[in-house]
Amino acid sequence: MKKSKALELPKFKNEDEERDFWSNIDLADYFESNDLQAVSFPNLKPTSRSISIRLSEALLMRLKEKANELRVPYQSLIKQYIAKGVSGSR
Repeated sequence: MKKSKALELPKFKNEDEERDFWSNIDLADYFESNDLQAVSFPNLKPTSRSISIRLSEALLMRLKEKANELRVPYQSLIKQYIAKGVSGSR
């Protein structure tokens, strides 16, 4: 069943109004599937959040030494280790 014509989009006063609109409608009422096209965001970085974690001085020193050997920042090395642990790869 083909739709005759998609509904017109309203004008928005601000982002909050637009956000409310998009969260409460069915996109199929406004767009046909052939209107959509794939997009890529190559420079988009995942959101990160700071956390606090307590490590023994000895463990932190070993991590810093290992990072120095690998020539990477120690915090990046910690993130790599955590990611491997979470994914289950060894």
